Amino acid sequence: MNVKRLLATGVLAVFAFSALADDGGRGRNNNNGNNNGNDNNSSFESSVIGSQVGLAVGGVLSGGAPWVVAQGDAQVSSSGRIQVEIKGLLLASGASAGTIGPVTMVGASLVCGGTGGTVLTGDAVTPSPLSTAGNAQIEQQVTLPTGGCFAPVVLVRVFSASAPLGSQLQAFIALTGLMPGAANNNNNNNNNNNDDHGGHGGN
Repeated sequence: MNVKRLLATGVLAVFAFSALADDGGRGRNNNNGNNNGNDNNSSFESSVIGSQVGLAVGGVLSGGAPWVVAQGDAQVSSSGRIQVEIKGLLLASGASAGTIGPVTMVGASLVCGGTGGTVLTGDAVTPSPLSTAGNAQIEQQVTLPTGGCFAPVVLVRVFSASAPLGSQLQAFIALTGLMPGAANNNNNNNNNNNDDHGGHGGN
């Protein structure tokens, strides 16, 4: 359990300085100019990883099976606008591995204060469809605490339309975080793209 908790909280030490208050409109972009139309004035930005069984963040439990993410990015602006773009969010094990299983809709929550913090879901939950390939684009508006949001964590959660109002966002299946070797994998992908698009006709 300690190892799993470290997985969820490891990124918090990295981003603990990033209180979600007005950052002066620095327009930071950690994706080298390619943010797919997301808010350039985000105060918090992180990659998104699949959840593991037995985690709890802000009192929200993870799903009953592990999930993986091929590519994901989450941003939160100083106005409380959450934007998540995720690709390849799929079950990692079991008979339904490599699929989305029964999950067809997802939503997002923001936790302020790390794993033991407070969950912000917004007055009106805005669900998004999860494609059979595990792709989704989520937008959610929340009201940030007046003192700022320290150690923020964005949760991607299962949305159940049949659940009572106020409980439609259920277990989380992905969250902001870092995976070992993620930077190396991105560099390898960039190198492969360069080989495919710029490596011909040079002789």
